[in-house]
Amino acid sequence: MSKAIEPQSTGESTSDSTQSNFLADQAAALEETKLIRRLQMMMNMVMQVIAQDASLTVEDASQMIADARSAALAMFPGKELAYDLIWRPRFQRLMRERFRLM
Repeated sequence: MSKAIEPQSTGESTSDSTQSNFLADQAAALEETKLIRRLQMMMNMVMQVIAQDASLTVEDASQMIADARSAALAMFPGKELAYDLIWRPRFQRLMRERFRLM
């Protein structure tokens, strides 16, 4: 009779591994949600300042937008396209309305 060779256990069962992967994915999703909320709050604050500060110049507003873009891309590296599709049109519309730009 021959003995079957069984693989050695790594000490972690498949269900434990699956659960730890699930928890890691859940933690990553939670962190991304926090970053998204932080980004939304930051962008909304920049838009509010530009819309409401009567003493703000076009140059200052443009600099605020550039700084907000830099911060957004630092939070989400490689997401230039997403910024250009979501936030750029909003800032352009705000600048046109606020400073009567064409």
